Amino acid sequence: MTTPHHPTPDTPHVTVRGEAHLDVEPELARIGVTVRARGTDRSDVLAALTARNAEAITLLTSYGEAVTALETGALSVTPEPARHGRGERVRGYQGWVHLTAELTDVTALGELVTRLADLEWTRVDGPWWSLRPDSPAHAQARRQAVREAVRRAREYAEALDSSLVALLELSDTGLGPGLPTPMGGGMRMAFAAETAETPAPLDLEPQRQTVTAEVTARFVMSPPAL
Repeated sequence: MTTPHHPTPDTPHVTVRGEAHLDVEPELARIGVTVRARGTDRSDVLAALTARNAEAITLLTSYGEAVTALETGALSVTPEPARHGRGERVRGYQGWVHLTAELTDVTALGELVTRLADLEWTRVDGPWWSLRPDSPAHAQARRQAVREAVRRAREYAEALDSSLVALLELSDTGLGPGLPTPMGGGMRMAFAAETAETPAPLDLEPQRQTVTAEVTARFVMSPPAL
């Protein structure tokens, strides 16, 4: 027997939407690290920038598998023109390198950002929390959305003393993937180390992520008893 795709009095259709909203713990944290150098001699600035960049990378990589990704972004070395006088007089140079790191260990994150911010001329931005693209939370949200669609369709059918006969169509109408979220707009820390003491790790509270899924489902019902 072929299920009709167009409703008739003997094969009425019901179309519903199923939604799911999950509040889950984040799986990833992303931070930005910017190291800077400044001085009157270009070679000295480049040397200082190279050394500070290497120091930051060494610290990041020392956390092993806790740091799942490390990328070097933009780099800039810029001459600073003299405030007074004519011509192309340069009074100094400044440079910076931007790094991006992704972590899965929240415990390590608090210690790492504190140690990074304790480096000379180093700024830390973030963290930005997110889920993995293949996080089980996405599949869980989709399953709940489908169950919700079936429940709603069955309730409509029962209200008419009818029942569901067949599923005609199921479509994914929207999915919220839990995109990276700033914690309070993202924190910024930048200060130079003045002592050899290691600062106490920051106590960071992960920001929970909201994952949403929406489906549209169309069913055939048995003829209602009106």
